[in-house]
Amino acid sequence: MSKREVRNLLVGLDIGTSKVVCVVGEILPDGRIEVVGEGSAPSRGLKKGVVVNIDATVQSIRRAVENAEQMAGCRAQSVYVGVSGSHIKSFNSTGVVPVRNREVNERDVESVIDAARAIAIPADQKILHVVPQEFVVDGQDGIHEPVGMSGVRLEAHVHMVTGSLSAAQNIQKCVESCGLRVDKLILQHLASSHAVLMPDERDLGVCMVDIGGGTSDIAIFKGGSVRHTAVLPIAGDQVTNDISVAFRTPVPYAEEIKIQFGCALPEFAASDEMIEVKSVGEMPSRTLSRHTLAEVIKPRYDELFRFIRKELHRSDFYDVIASGIVLTGGSAQMPGVRELAEAVFELPVRIGVPQNIEGLKDVVRNPVYSTAVGLLLYGIQDQPKLVSRGGDSGGPGYLLNRVSSWFKGNF
Repeated sequence: MSKREVRNLLVGLDIGTSKVVCVVGEILPDGRIEVVGEGSAPSRGLKKGVVVNIDATVQSIRRAVENAEQMAGCRAQSVYVGVSGSHIKSFNSTGVVPVRNREVNERDVESVIDAARAIAIPADQKILHVVPQEFVVDGQDGIHEPVGMSGVRLEAHVHMVTGSLSAAQNIQKCVESCGLRVDKLILQHLASSHAVLMPDERDLGVCMVDIGGGTSDIAIFKGGSVRHTAVLPIAGDQVTNDISVAFRTPVPYAEEIKIQFGCALPEFAASDEMIEVKSVGEMPSRTLSRHTLAEVIKPRYDELFRFIRKELHRSDFYDVIASGIVLTGGSAQMPGVRELAEAVFELPVRIGVPQNIEGLKDVVRNPVYSTAVGLLLYGIQDQPKLVSRGGDSGGPGYLLNRVSSWFKGNF
């Protein structure tokens, strides 16, 4: 009997407002990640990134994970989970400590980061991330790796992200109810940035916008580090709702029309290309031009981009994003979106797709999967010492872990 193959697997779970996406990545011997499984399911229990129905969310997660497991030929045991929503807050903080032995060591770095995060936050908020931006040793700034440097005073500038404690607990409960363990809750736009941004863009200055179904997530990078993050409650679902109201058609069919025929610029849509639109109730279907559809879609995208531009000005980072704007997410792939964004922002705009990853072509070159792939890339950095995970296809150890996780999530 041959020995069972041991596989190093990571699982990313993007729980979005319109869709739940699960991606399984196998860590290759050279450290790269190959996507070996993908599963998705319509999301029924979330509104603007926040769980509003536990049972519906659990069903969506379970369906997406099972599809990914079947494609990858494995069983997921733990997942990296993306989190977003209007409850997300972010701010920059600074900490200062003395250097104990006149030479900075790992303990000093941990101490100064702890000092930076030691600020009062509301009782209903939970710290999700403390991301170092740069270190200052005796007044010398711009240092990213201070260990080994001589000095007497160490200062750290960090970017902190907090989220609603109850929202995080609800997401964790939904995942654990599916028999899975949460490795870490990760801000979705930080995850997406790992997948779509180039190192030179991060250094020069760039704004990444992940346009999903319920929220649009903003992350600004400069000097190789994140400087500002924000969440706007305007995204693809508002476009769908506008189509539904304007054409008096059911929301599910409005979403189908948007995906199949949508265009953000009327001049890109042929006025003689006709679309059959189903009516509500027993009313007969009607025929409308694709140009008319684009005239409904454009104002909502224009409004979204103007809100983003206003946020960039409010954060005082509009003038430092020399690389321009990177749009990603499912709602960013509509024809005409990039051109409309360039007109509004007056900056270069590109559509971001996952980079530095191999495997399924439909996943690795599609902005819909940017967050899920980013969760894998974040996870491999979060685990310097990789252990065998997810490779079990059954067995008592796996079953015991699955049952234990289920009990934790339900009792």
